[in-house]
Amino acid sequence: MTKRPNFPAVLRSVRAALNLTQGQLAERLGVSFATVNRWEGGGNRPQRAAQEAILALAAEAGVDGADTAASEAADAAAQVTRRRATRGAAPAPTTKPMEQMLWDAACSIRGEKDAAKFKDFLLPLLFLKRLSDVFDDEIARLAEEYGDRATALEIAESDHSLMRFYLPREARWAVISGRERYEWPLDDKGRSTAPKDLGEHLTKAVRAVVKQNPSLAGVIDIEDFAAERNGERDINPAKLRGVVETFSDPRYRLGLADVQPDFLGRAYEYLLRKFAEGSGQSAGEFFTPTEVGFLIAHLMRPRPGETCHDYACGSAGLLVKLQLVARELDPTTKVPLKLSGQELQAESYAVGQMNAIIHDMDVELARGDTMINPKFRTAEGTIRQHDIVVANPMWNQPFAPDIFANDPFDRFRTTGGITSGKGDWAWLQHTLACMDEHGRAAVVLDTGAVTRGSGSKNEDKERNVRKWFVDRDLIDGVILLPENLFYNTTAAGVIVVLNKHKPASRQGKIVLLNASKRFSKGRPKNYLRDEDIRLLAGMYLKGDPVAGELGVITTEQAQEADYNLSPSRWVAQNCDAEHGSVPALVKELQRLAKLDAEITGELVRLLRPLATSEEA
Repeated sequence: MTKRPNFPAVLRSVRAALNLTQGQLAERLGVSFATVNRWEGGGNRPQRAAQEAILALAAEAGVDGADTAASEAADAAAQVTRRRATRGAAPAPTTKPMEQMLWDAACSIRGEKDAAKFKDFLLPLLFLKRLSDVFDDEIARLAEEYGDRATALEIAESDHSLMRFYLPREARWAVISGRERYEWPLDDKGRSTAPKDLGEHLTKAVRAVVKQNPSLAGVIDIEDFAAERNGERDINPAKLRGVVETFSDPRYRLGLADVQPDFLGRAYEYLLRKFAEGSGQSAGEFFTPTEVGFLIAHLMRPRPGETCHDYACGSAGLLVKLQLVARELDPTTKVPLKLSGQELQAESYAVGQMNAIIHDMDVELARGDTMINPKFRTAEGTIRQHDIVVANPMWNQPFAPDIFANDPFDRFRTTGGITSGKGDWAWLQHTLACMDEHGRAAVVLDTGAVTRGSGSKNEDKERNVRKWFVDRDLIDGVILLPENLFYNTTAAGVIVVLNKHKPASRQGKIVLLNASKRFSKGRPKNYLRDEDIRLLAGMYLKGDPVAGELGVITTEQAQEADYNLSPSRWVAQNCDAEHGSVPALVKELQRLAKLDAEITGELVRLLRPLATSEEA
């Protein structure tokens, strides 16, 4: 029987034999650095075509792909990459230690109760640590090519384009943490510009980073670490020092070779989730539950190179998950999705930019009010269209009627009419405007969006818009989510799925999935397990009726129900009570009747003497 190649070991042996860095090996194989990093770390297994390319290169290098000694290869590869001798072989990847480290850092500032208030300080600090560690890795790569670190630093100083983000010396983590001395320059009057404390240092550092990297303006510099209120610092410098020391722990180094982008992204998202749990109503502005994002991504099944847009992107989580699922569906492709998003809130916009960069993804983000001023337009001034649109806009958001009546992009009048009161269907009308001729979309809304106005004797504008979408066969389906998933409400939500180019088998039909019972209890929020996410997505995409969970109706049936599209209206779920057979139930009824007669007879016997004495 042929031995199955140990690809992580094979890759390390090939790099050692050919004296290649991971980046150079990635170029030889025609894949990205991150892909090689995942393969070598055991996070992903190469697909067949990639396996053949690896084994061919192994043969060229004289490496036996079927019987490679992993420990020897690891030692040899370690010499090529010049990794620190103190670092041993990494255990199986898990985000738990890093998640705990991040949350401990948040709580150390002012206790767990108030930790969420400091996300706008902590997230940029974590981001700066990532930038600094990646910068050090890029310097190490240059040092491999040019001989030593000093030469590499000189080259980087003279040509900043060699680095994705150039970090001036005062912003590098070794200087921030006090592990490397830095001589601060003098000002024009000969006075030292050295900061008084760590808070001032961090503020100077992030501003210096923005000066060298203008694309990070409004991202990393949104907070002043030395800010004061009523003569007191918002964050005590001693507390900041504790956070910096926590982030400086060698176990939590955040370089490219230490932490895969997806791995760090999951830890980062854990921190976002913890902040959301403590943020109450405001949480919904920046964070959609992770599992809802992955469910949407699996429903959309994005393909390499597709354009994907989120017009209410918050922390960009839905866009990030589209790319993660796209990689899972086609791990060998070198063509990424083309991601774009718009966000109104400055803080959420900053978090979204950091989230994309931490995941090593290119996302085009813009700030602004999507309903009033959609930023993504064509050269002719029309709304730019995309293959995929995803969003979790504010539910039941009120809008002034004149916004819809005087829309310069004509998104509402011609697509079912102008809605009033709640803006859920206005968001879907905007979604439609963002979809190309073969576009598909998934939008999270309040459950009332698919029922309001149905059955009413009075004309309802929301129901009229819903009718317009149904009559034109634009609604592919509706998914009812479980209760208590979202951070700013305990209410259930729905995912409305649109498709401008349905396959023949789904034309004239609407798939209704009742997933309200598919959850696991959590504290403080319920959640969907990974296996449930995949099961629900597979069930929905297959589109075959499943008793108690999935139903398929025709557009004619929707019309007869006055356009009520609630999955619970069409898909009745079984209650938890046990049901017996009819003969068994009859037998049990007879037994209870006999028992009732016996008890009644005994009561009469006991009470008869009392009745006799009263008569006397």
